[in-house]
Amino acid sequence: MNAEKKIHKTDFLIIGSGIAGLTFALKTATHFKDAKITIVTKNEKNECNTKYAQGGISTVWDKTVDSFDQHIKDTLIAGDGICDEEVVEMVVKEAPKRLQELIDWGTKFDKDKNGTYSLGREGGHSQDRILHHKDITGAEIERALIEQVEKFENINFLTYHYAIDLITEHQVKKKQTKRQEKITCYGAYVLDEKKSIVKTFSSKVTMLASGGIGQVYITTTNPVIATGDGIAMAYRAKAEISDVEFIQFHPTALYNPGEYPAFLISEAVRGEGAILRDFNGKRFMHKYDEREELASRDIVARAIDSELKKSGAPYVYLDCTHINFEEFQKHFPNITEKCMSLGIDVRKDFIPVSPAQHYICGGVNVNKKGKTSIKNLYASGEVTRSGLHGANRLASNSLLEGLVFSHNAFENLKKRFSKIKFPKQIPVWNDSGVVKNMEKILITHDRNEVKTIMSNYVGIVRSNERLLRAERKLKVLYEDNKRLYDHSELSVDLCELRNLITTAYLITQFSKTRKENKGGFYSADLVNEL
Repeated sequence: MNAEKKIHKTDFLIIGSGIAGLTFALKTATHFKDAKITIVTKNEKNECNTKYAQGGISTVWDKTVDSFDQHIKDTLIAGDGICDEEVVEMVVKEAPKRLQELIDWGTKFDKDKNGTYSLGREGGHSQDRILHHKDITGAEIERALIEQVEKFENINFLTYHYAIDLITEHQVKKKQTKRQEKITCYGAYVLDEKKSIVKTFSSKVTMLASGGIGQVYITTTNPVIATGDGIAMAYRAKAEISDVEFIQFHPTALYNPGEYPAFLISEAVRGEGAILRDFNGKRFMHKYDEREELASRDIVARAIDSELKKSGAPYVYLDCTHINFEEFQKHFPNITEKCMSLGIDVRKDFIPVSPAQHYICGGVNVNKKGKTSIKNLYASGEVTRSGLHGANRLASNSLLEGLVFSHNAFENLKKRFSKIKFPKQIPVWNDSGVVKNMEKILITHDRNEVKTIMSNYVGIVRSNERLLRAERKLKVLYEDNKRLYDHSELSVDLCELRNLITTAYLITQFSKTRKENKGGFYSADLVNEL
């Protein structure tokens, strides 16, 4: 591994290529025509959590039956008292404009036979308000955004470039900073995976849009790239982090042992009328919530978890047999095809499902403008704690969050970008003292151990004893990994392991301090609401 001696200057450095990062890139490239925008992404251009979003984006589109007040209320109920109400109101009221922008950029949402947009409903929503593209909405959005980004000559899109660490006073002034001190972000160190060199990027503004943390758990709907990189990087840079104990488990991932990541059976399927049944074929959601199958995700996931523990079965069933097959196949072609490939005919067979980690509701603190506690570091999307989701995300609010906060960050920078200067001098990456004799089996073993610890002790239902065990085991892993990281040649696998351990430890620590069951946090030692 070599460190490049040159400094790569870019006005805007964007880490991540999902809806949040690409929206920010498009807006800055359009307005700041002479600015240089660099997007770094650790895999292919479209490999991100956005790509795997099935359901769609929520917005009040038909005001004859829906209203901002209803969408706000649904979001607040799902967030279980932890949402920032001003943020929720802002996002909901901005939603139609941001969705229209997506449409103008070429996103094709489904329409009915009359040519009006077909609106779906998911758990926690009181009205049909989900714009979607079949059951691959995220992939369609990603296609449209990348197509637009590629039109701009001032956007440099670097694939297979992995952000290692943010550059702050710690590197520039060679001093340790405290979390409450004024800290500035000057760019990032980035590993060029194909050339095996570390590049130093100096930027006026850095946008952190790196997505989720799904690989912390054994079973997740997230792609393999979702390793908590952004939260861990921001934490090491002393950014403020909060609410990471709130982990949303999607209730209905297809039960298919050995498949990775887990295939998601969209919540929109229940919105279309699908029924949950236990291992013996009996309905059970009425025992847990009056909304039954349309209760919020945290409630449905805990209900399924409870039923699985009672029966000892590995899955429950999702019954779609009563839904019109032609309509089902039209709306959910990929789900239909996937089930058929496994011998499950949704016309007559129940779909076996079980919960899987899906979304983290906390992360790097941002204000309404997308600004973090670190100067010139913005963040947007799942990596953040914006105040929108509270303790539990309302279905299909996540893509919307990325759109709104990336827009707000851009609007803020229109006013202040001209005053931001490049740092006078930043150090290049120091790779002295490393060796090449690292055994990859150590990384593989530790990565699997992190996932096992988190799934067993910091999952849907937690307890004080489980959290203490997780803490002890993660401390040992941290020390082992630190020795490995400090003395071994860098690789993406090693950096990801470092971030997974950091993120897992943060989730565990925040869980220890939470003293009330809320949304995606549930402890058996607290009052049992089920």
